[in-house]
Amino acid sequence: MAGNDLGSLLGTLLSGAKGGSSSGGAGGLLGSLLGQLGGKGAAGGTGAAGNPLEGLLGMLDKSGLGEQARSWVGQGDNKPVTGDQIAQALPDDALQKAAQDAGVSPQEAADHLAGSLPEAVDKLTPEGEVPQGESLQDVISRQLGKLGGLGK
Repeated sequence: MAGNDLGSLLGTLLSGAKGGSSSGGAGGLLGSLLGQLGGKGAAGGTGAAGNPLEGLLGMLDKSGLGEQARSWVGQGDNKPVTGDQIAQALPDDALQKAAQDAGVSPQEAADHLAGSLPEAVDKLTPEGEVPQGESLQDVISRQLGKLGGLGK
């Protein structure tokens, strides 16, 4: 339920940047994953209850992908990751559930996440840092408001 709402918002945010295409599916997959991570209070216990982005970034950092993750948050170019790296970094049960929710294999889910995470994190951290004290839904809604203001 919350994952679907989050996925819809993420899909809208990602498709707003690309003008459409298959970003809605990536948003749903990412929304499902972040919804699960938020429910667990995962990775280092730093994620706020309503904002699992911190937990996800902590997981990536602990698995050796900190440089890539910091590039997505920062103001420069976004460094790529592979599906295999994402699969290694995420808890198996979270990746399995996100894949099941999206109707794809865990490897396909990891590959999709590897393609969408850099852009999604970049868009969710426009000031170059992880937003503090607000839910991920609020962050996405604020970013959508900015996109809507530019597009009209």
